[in-house]
Amino acid sequence: MINTNKTPIELVIAVTGLNAIDSPGPGISVIRAIRDCKDFKVRIIGLSYESLEPGIYMHDIVDKTYQIPYPSAGTESLLNRLNEINIHEEINVLIPNFDAELHNFIKISDALLKMGIKTFLPSHEQLESRDKINLSEFGKQHNFDVPADRILYRIEELSRAVKELEFPIVVKGKYYEATVAYTLEQAQKAFQKLQAKWGLPIIVQQFISGTEINIAALGDGDGNAVSVIPMRKLYITDKGKAWAGVTLEDANLIDMAKRFIEITKWRGGFELEIMRSPEGVLFIMEVNPRFPAWIYLTAGAGQNQPAALVKMAIGEKVIPFTNYQVGKIFIRYAWDLITDIQEFQQISAFGEL
Repeated sequence: MINTNKTPIELVIAVTGLNAIDSPGPGISVIRAIRDCKDFKVRIIGLSYESLEPGIYMHDIVDKTYQIPYPSAGTESLLNRLNEINIHEEINVLIPNFDAELHNFIKISDALLKMGIKTFLPSHEQLESRDKINLSEFGKQHNFDVPADRILYRIEELSRAVKELEFPIVVKGKYYEATVAYTLEQAQKAFQKLQAKWGLPIIVQQFISGTEINIAALGDGDGNAVSVIPMRKLYITDKGKAWAGVTLEDANLIDMAKRFIEITKWRGGFELEIMRSPEGVLFIMEVNPRFPAWIYLTAGAGQNQPAALVKMAIGEKVIPFTNYQVGKIFIRYAWDLITDIQEFQQISAFGEL
């Protein structure tokens, strides 16, 4: 991880996920970690979807922001917009940070490379293998403990699913959000809410009690783990998001992440959401195919995963990390950012700031 060249590498890096709400995107944490790396001299280009994403207005974090089309607009629209942006910015590396946008970015990664924009992303096959819809089968195939689930396309299927899984159950959206339901009525309400927001299918999963643990990890695409850091949630919001957490020392958690990388040959960052049952069984609840919002903790603990990803994206050889600081805590906080209405009007009207 040591840059033998004394002169920092000058890079233009584009990052999505600039929202910093109660369910924050990873973008700001990714940027902070990259800026902490002394091997880089960076210009950060923010890529936003909405005009009120706080990162747009954090001028000490993001140098310039451009709006890009929503994932539903398709790859042609996205590629055309990125080409327009690249004419002005000459982007070296692009890091997407939302699940819903990854299919499009993976699909256009070769076209981006021809434009000089490098990415470090999983393949479509890797993305599909860990999808919520396929996770149960993935667990059976590779001997990972995964809660039983049912994939539903109609609300009428709920009654049978809850009888098979028994209450309480977890009702999950296709991309984000989950609700614990204790009655059929609660499950139906959650189904309708998640369907309206994320579409079908809806995943109904067996409820597992225990200790919530998250693992941030980085794979090199050849089956090798570059970095693995487990974190136990200390404070959890009503949306199930970690608002505080502490790094753990646990060989079983690290071995699980390494085995996942070895099996999938994962390329890029990801997060394992784990539930440790009272009996000590480690259940994989979800596999998020990008850096988590708490990824800055990896930099604070001594394994800067976003910086390592950038180095691999530009073709540098990265030696896997072996040590990190146990007992490092992150605590998320809210901060009122003051800006001018002219800035909001600028990004809203012209798509850049």
